[in-house]
Amino acid sequence: MSSSTLLKTPSADIDGPPFVGALLRMCVKRIRARIDAAIKQAGFADLQETHLRVFSYPLPDGVRPSQLARHLGMSRQATNHVIAQMEDLGYLERRGEDGERRLVHFTTRAWGAVEAIYAASREVQAEWAKEIGQDRFRDLIATLRLIAAEELEKAPSAAKDGG
Repeated sequence: MSSSTLLKTPSADIDGPPFVGALLRMCVKRIRARIDAAIKQAGFADLQETHLRVFSYPLPDGVRPSQLARHLGMSRQATNHVIAQMEDLGYLERRGEDGERRLVHFTTRAWGAVEAIYAASREVQAEWAKEIGQDRFRDLIATLRLIAAEELEKAPSAAKDGG
């Protein structure tokens, strides 16, 4: 959608559909399509949609498998299956030090996928800022962060600088 189309669209009734959840889902759909294209172009065509959930903010590098399961909203059994798949593909590894529980860590390959995902996300943000204007986009991001503040507070401090 061009910026002229966006700006000429009459203000929608905020009390009627589509509601905020549907609008956010539509935006996420656009972002996911761009990320899918970017990771394939960057050589990560073996990642499936379930695998991509592992790369969602905050990045779960160095976590217990049970923490990853909570992050993904999946059972421990299903998460262990995803971990095993991603280990086989070279994105994750489980390792523990001196008898400690094994933690799930990103590999160099995973960090390459993260960079492709972040680059695509930055491109989308830049395009949307251009479409609606820098000030409106900055306000949008600030508003979304305000609404998401409770969830952002739960994010581990090491992950707060990304994504």
